[in-house]
Amino acid sequence: MPIDHRPPAIFLMGPTASGKTALACALSDRFPCELISVDSALVYRGLDIGSAKPGATTLQRYPHELIDIRDPAEPYSAADFRVDALAAMQRITGRGHVPLLVGGTGLYFRALQRGLSNLPEADPEVRERLSAEAASVGWPAMHARLRDLDPVAAARIGPNDAQRIQRALEVLQLTGRPMSEQQGASGYRLPWRVLKLALLPEDRAPLHARIATRFDAMLAEGFLDEVRGLRARGDLHPDLPAIRAVGYRQAWEFLDGQISESEFRDRGVFATRQLAKRQITWLRSELDARVLDPDQPGLESRAADALTWFLRPASEI
Repeated sequence: MPIDHRPPAIFLMGPTASGKTALACALSDRFPCELISVDSALVYRGLDIGSAKPGATTLQRYPHELIDIRDPAEPYSAADFRVDALAAMQRITGRGHVPLLVGGTGLYFRALQRGLSNLPEADPEVRERLSAEAASVGWPAMHARLRDLDPVAAARIGPNDAQRIQRALEVLQLTGRPMSEQQGASGYRLPWRVLKLALLPEDRAPLHARIATRFDAMLAEGFLDEVRGLRARGDLHPDLPAIRAVGYRQAWEFLDGQISESEFRDRGVFATRQLAKRQITWLRSELDARVLDPDQPGLESRAADALTWFLRPASEI
């Protein structure tokens, strides 16, 4: 077989609360890796506690590219991530190191590896019309419509993910074809050879327990005060992608008086578990990923063995 001379890169993927950050930091201690965050919430400045962003001490010792690069008032798309991630990977490779991309936003990983299709640009009139309709019937109803028209896309998108529901319906209206038929058709080849590691728990009970424990720890650390500070800015609102992030949306509803404090906590935990479920479903479709159960002993050693094999010199392949 011909040798693949592309430089190496690592994708460390997993559901929320599966221990991705800790493993990435441990691997960067053992290998010449530099970290790139693949998380749609961590890009935003000020979304710290509720997004489980690595703390200042961790980031000082283990710098992550693509954290705190956007104001919460600004949207950030998969296309934006792809541009930023490719630039970060080029810088890291240029220094003779290996990019280690760590996170749980599957859409970002897919856009990076497969490229983006030639979908139409956003149409303000169509978007305004869809937003007005959603204001009347709600995004879950719009999601149900999408499910009828493009069930493949709907299966990948949550019923409250307004940004992606709107985009999928917009593409349908502009092209007359489901977005799922048009994605992944670019023939793009990532200029890095990739080792994919997927943290997939065989038993979800420990993951669910960690999610609940972590959410309660966030509350104790001042999560609600963090959201109060965001609200006090005056320029943020629940329709922004940053505020629709899991946990923040429920906190905003509580502070708006729509739900009680106990309902906020329960909804936040439930939404996080639903996010983990979607992430696990997506990861299972990544058939070329090496699966590691984060709850089995020796996780770091198993991951390190995979990197040792993958990063061996070309002469040994």
